[in-house]
Amino acid sequence: YDPELTLTLPVEISAASGMNAMAHAVEALYAEDANPIISLMAEASIRALAGALPTVVRRPDDIDARGDALYGAWLAGACLGSVGMAIHHKLCHTLGGTFNLPHAQTHAILLPHTAHYNHAAAPLALARVARALGGERAQDAGPLLFRLNQSLGIATALSAIGMPEDGLDEAATLACANPYYNPRPVEREPIRALLERAWRGESPA
Repeated sequence: YDPELTLTLPVEISAASGMNAMAHAVEALYAEDANPIISLMAEASIRALAGALPTVVRRPDDIDARGDALYGAWLAGACLGSVGMAIHHKLCHTLGGTFNLPHAQTHAILLPHTAHYNHAAAPLALARVARALGGERAQDAGPLLFRLNQSLGIATALSAIGMPEDGLDEAATLACANPYYNPRPVEREPIRALLERAWRGESPA
């Protein structure tokens, strides 16, 4: 990983791609096959990305910040390759494949909502996410991720990246068909409500 190679990457793509990476780390913490080593890597990834990305946005030529972001992304990639993913990835794959939404932005927008969806079912995992972001409680994770997106200038609404409102019902149905493992049951009505909030750009809580 050479941070100098990212200096010409537009800030918007750098920020969204960083949040895409963070999604791998967040989901690794509540994966069905989570383990202590990968969980440590995941928490370190979230902390590194959350610390570096705001600086990358403010000072795109800051090589140290870009290096820290790449470190966080590398850790997240190791998490992705080691344990399974859950509802967040199922939703992103559904929206991207069915509605041709941009990959990184879709991840970034949905992450606060999917984290909040799982906070009561995976409280220890989401508390670790919250702590890595400067919070304490599991229920803080989603709102903190939402505010991080806002601070990075990332769109917070699926409607802003081309998701049609009349596709939300189909998306909810598809996401609940053959769902990935998830700590909270994947049920259509709560998933439809999650997508509605994400489409409107509302905070998850």
